[in-house]
Amino acid sequence: MKKLLFVLFLLPGISLAQNHEENIQSIFNLELTKGHTYENLRYLCKDIGHRLSGSPQAAAAVEYTRQLMESYGFDTVYLQPVMVPHWVRGGKDEVKIVNSEKLGTVDLHALALGNTQGTGSSGLVGEVVEVQGLGGLRALGEGAKGKIVFYNQPMDPTKVNTFQAYSGAVGQRGSGAAEASKYGAIGVIVRSMSNRIDHIPHTGNQRYNPDFPEIPSLAISTQDAELLSELLKEQSDLKVFLKSQGEMRGQVLSYNVIGEIRGAERPDEIIAVGGHLDSWDVGEGAHDDGAGCMQAIEVLRIYKELGWKPKRTIRAVMWMNEENGLMGGREYARVAKEKGEKHIAAIESDSGGFLPIGFSSTGTETQRSKLASWRDYFTPYNIWKLDVPGGGADIGPLRDQGPILIGLHPDSQRYFIYHHTAADIFEAVDQRELELGAAAMTALVYLIEQEGI
Repeated sequence: MKKLLFVLFLLPGISLAQNHEENIQSIFNLELTKGHTYENLRYLCKDIGHRLSGSPQAAAAVEYTRQLMESYGFDTVYLQPVMVPHWVRGGKDEVKIVNSEKLGTVDLHALALGNTQGTGSSGLVGEVVEVQGLGGLRALGEGAKGKIVFYNQPMDPTKVNTFQAYSGAVGQRGSGAAEASKYGAIGVIVRSMSNRIDHIPHTGNQRYNPDFPEIPSLAISTQDAELLSELLKEQSDLKVFLKSQGEMRGQVLSYNVIGEIRGAERPDEIIAVGGHLDSWDVGEGAHDDGAGCMQAIEVLRIYKELGWKPKRTIRAVMWMNEENGLMGGREYARVAKEKGEKHIAAIESDSGGFLPIGFSSTGTETQRSKLASWRDYFTPYNIWKLDVPGGGADIGPLRDQGPILIGLHPDSQRYFIYHHTAADIFEAVDQRELELGAAAMTALVYLIEQEGI
């Protein structure tokens, strides 16, 4: 009898025996011995590189992931058209202290923020005024007029969850230029969003208010932010030169890339698992979010290699344009609603390819209780946090359609060393940690497609 069950277990298209512990162990064993995630990420990072929406590299990444999923024999692979913003950096970004009585001229490590309006080729010079976040700007008020506003609120080092620390400080990056422009500022400098003091500048998205002028906005490294702050304490008329040639070139056609394995019993119930294919135009987008994309593809590949046929449809989605617009996630949700598709769960990996320790989620009490009830299946793999609130940016637009939104929750301590920087390269990803994340996502998809949620 045991021999017969073993044969049935391996035959393609045969429904799974209800032994969750053994099946989950099969997932981890396969990924940790014969996984493809790491080598697929290597190609994405090294042969294609960074992938800002609208760039040739983004187009190459679309074609690569389409062909990759087709090569694995998924039931359906297709491109979903989406219009995305096309912003280009346009040249070297510069921030330079020009009149320090103590140090003279000092070049700072800088990156223009995404979607920023450039200074033009001549740059601009202005006096600097320091504030602690958006609250500090409001307190300064008209004192910002004609000045370059320097936002210097650090990420809170006492927050063990670094994503909480990021959330507490990132408002000055996302809205800093728009808010400073209301008070007549001519430019903005933002302390990089990092929990480490170093010389690496971090870019990231920022949004303008259409009712006020679009002023240039650049980030400087945390170490340079500390230096600038100290110099301002000694010299209130400190001046800084800014130069950025960033330019928004309208919208261009791009694609979400989608592959799926149809469910054998309830094909109309969809489990989406994915990451965002675009990345910033520095580094290689390895942790953010090449890792998540390759982990999502690996979920379906593992099913194919094990010869498993899911009860419900599993769909891998490579969303485009999370970084500077979220147009891919919004379009995916719009099309799903228009088609009347029923997503029961959406899982996103967009917190880096680090050691997985759990899953975050947003959903009903019933949905989240079901997720938490599976904890014992994951604890043998040191994955134990299943009650963390959260989800993911690209899956957020699906929320009003009723699925539980789930995010892979890795250890977050190193993420903001690499996030949105030139240091986010393939070599920064550990193979075993990446593969453990892919296996964890596959195990969760397996439980959902077998039991529902």
